[in-house]
Amino acid sequence: MFAEKEILANIINLGQEITQVKDVDLLLEKILTESRKFVNADAGSIYVKSNNKLLFNYAQNSTLQKKLPPGKKLIYSTFSIPVNNKSIAGYVANTGETINIPDVYNLGASVPYLFDKKYDELSKYKTRSILAFPLKTPQDDILGVLQLINAMNSSGSIIPFSEEDEPFIMHFANSAAISLERAQMTRAIILRMLRMAEMRDPKETGAHVNRVGAFSAAIYEAWAVRKNIPGKEIDKTKDVLRMAAMLHDVGKVAISDIILKKPARLDVDEFEIMKQHTFLGAKLFSDSRSEFDTAAFHIALEHHEHWDGNGYPGRVSFDCTAGQQPFVSAVTDSKAGEEIHQFARIVAVADVYDALSSRRCYKDAWDESEVLAAIKNGSGKQFDPEMVAAFFDVFDIFRNIRQQYPDDD
Repeated sequence: MFAEKEILANIINLGQEITQVKDVDLLLEKILTESRKFVNADAGSIYVKSNNKLLFNYAQNSTLQKKLPPGKKLIYSTFSIPVNNKSIAGYVANTGETINIPDVYNLGASVPYLFDKKYDELSKYKTRSILAFPLKTPQDDILGVLQLINAMNSSGSIIPFSEEDEPFIMHFANSAAISLERAQMTRAIILRMLRMAEMRDPKETGAHVNRVGAFSAAIYEAWAVRKNIPGKEIDKTKDVLRMAAMLHDVGKVAISDIILKKPARLDVDEFEIMKQHTFLGAKLFSDSRSEFDTAAFHIALEHHEHWDGNGYPGRVSFDCTAGQQPFVSAVTDSKAGEEIHQFARIVAVADVYDALSSRRCYKDAWDESEVLAAIKNGSGKQFDPEMVAAFFDVFDIFRNIRQQYPDDD
């Protein structure tokens, strides 16, 4: 009885931890990490339900991770599967049942689902035991499927998942589903806010802002690991940065359609007006009430500042008289170096990378080698050299992020 109480206490603590994570992507990663720890699973994957499909969002694999150089993350392909009884995850999403499989290569003829071994063949990894369960809200809405792979004993051998763990992991899954639903609502609110800008500026798509947010979080994490920053602090900062980075260009909603929708490069006078989107966006967050407000303020205001001082808009003074809308009272010389907020220095790299890599109405996407050369050449000029170094540390996962958030052509 004591052991069960201790296990339940751990599950409750895990549930409280994940409620602190606000961003959807980081939450999914946290859910997968913590659930694997609880049952000592070597690997796992997480799917998010969208209409009648399951989108493969995250994968972790300790065995394959150990084969990578220190600091590198596992790269995986993004794909979707139908919600039906033909696959293990599809069956769980379709029925809402938990499945505990001792050996996926010996399923027997009585079950309707199959195990697709092609992923094992591609990765040279051997899947044996699987515990798959739905992420289900109190209203019985299934948001996704969590699939844990290869339970390990103390000697490192693969064993079946314990049936005794199922009630506890389901308790965690219920907490995870509630947190996921809340995070999805937060993401939806941010994206609705950004759709106003998207209606005005065709370049400000949901895919673009999601990519910039994900790129920024990856750059920060690589930089923080280099600086030996504790893991909990990294997770907390990534959570704020990931969401705030999505709002980097929200101020464009206040810029004229004539400028935003011009199918060519802007002239000098038009560009001066376009520059105003920085402090117009920052105005939305100038009366800061949270870490998120502060982060969004600095990112919106400073993501076009340059490390060498040749960026814009410069030093902006806001008059925030109580009871009145804040307004810009002065703009002076531009900022440089570490005067620019760290988050803005990160987003500067992420935003330029995505802009150069994407097709626009006035240009084609640049070749990858040209994009990387531009980022490298901008080190110490447009960009913080440390953030450029962090960018190249994790660039291999950027292709995966672009695959996860593709443009709708």
